[in-house]
Amino acid sequence: MSPELFALALVVVLLAINVQATRRVARSGEQGLRKVMLMGGVWVLPFLGAWLVKTHLPSASGSAVGDARAGEAEPAPSSLEAPGLARFDVMAHLQNSDDLPQLDWPALDAWAHGGTGATGDHAPEVAAEALNQGRRAWLLHLRNALGTEMHLYDGADCFILSPLESSVARATARYVSTTRQRIDRLLNGMAHFPVAEKSILLVLPDEDIYYRYVAQFYGEDGEFARSGGMFIHFGCPHFVVVAADLAAIEPVIAHEMTHNALVHLRLPTWLDEGLAVNTERRLKGTPPAQHTPAQLHYLHQRFWTPERMQEFWAGTSFHRTDDGNLLSYELARILVDHMARDWAAFTAFVTAAKRSDAGAQAAEEVLSVDLGRSVGTLLDIDDNNGWAPDPARWGNAAF
Repeated sequence: MSPELFALALVVVLLAINVQATRRVARSGEQGLRKVMLMGGVWVLPFLGAWLVKTHLPSASGSAVGDARAGEAEPAPSSLEAPGLARFDVMAHLQNSDDLPQLDWPALDAWAHGGTGATGDHAPEVAAEALNQGRRAWLLHLRNALGTEMHLYDGADCFILSPLESSVARATARYVSTTRQRIDRLLNGMAHFPVAEKSILLVLPDEDIYYRYVAQFYGEDGEFARSGGMFIHFGCPHFVVVAADLAAIEPVIAHEMTHNALVHLRLPTWLDEGLAVNTERRLKGTPPAQHTPAQLHYLHQRFWTPERMQEFWAGTSFHRTDDGNLLSYELARILVDHMARDWAAFTAFVTAAKRSDAGAQAAEEVLSVDLGRSVGTLLDIDDNNGWAPDPARWGNAAF
């Protein structure tokens, strides 16, 4: 072979290897500087760059434990067995709403904790493993109901049911695991993820399926405030997002996982949302603003009245489909940001706050703060009579 033909063949081989390596990085779910460096290395370092990609990224195929596609043929179980427990009949405890299966969660909880056919008490870790087994069974039945594009990823501390590529599902699982740890540190003294229980993330293919899924928990009457994600605490705590690229999903995961970490406190909605928004911003940065601070201040002053402030304290204003939705989240954010300047005192307030009075008594006793006057001060509104939480005016709307 002539030197010219050999050089041409070498260039063709190099191009083929580089293209394959570049596509692998693009599909890997890697983000930021690491992704840029891997792609740059492919083209700047002949052959060595492709070798670095091969050694630094997990394989996108194969049957490794936890791989999103490895369990494609796994059937959804009809029953469960665990040491010291009677057999749990999954099919007898499946309930369908709009062809979307849910388990009888109280029955699963009773079985896992030894209340149904058990031979004795079980350690929390054993009960958690039984719960994980039941939740995994439910996810496999839900996978079947949602269609063949859905796949279950079984990670070390999370389940992800999604249409994501294997590599992206793995990257998402890594992000969920890291986010759990960061929320634990950021909200030390407040956050709690049950020991050994896995977080559950549903990534649904489109908005139609997303709203169809969440409707079974919030009812189908009326309009939904638009969202890209939601934490569901009914029965089996899990969070749901609409499929997008990983960078778009990450802030939603951070927000909804904060709710997951705080659900044991049963916080007032405004406090729960304020903590979630501020934690999301600390983890992922401030998103592009729809309005300037001056514009938001003007909208706040025009919108809030004594009646609407009661909606805020009751939590119902967060479901509005007008400007009240945006302004509720923004007011919760700035109120929490203001109250959290003394973190130790704020932590004591959060752990003492009750949903039944929107945290009013805890604010008075722990922080010496009147919530109505505090909001009035933040919004530069002097006439804030009737702005303090008044549960007698909420009816059953808050609960």
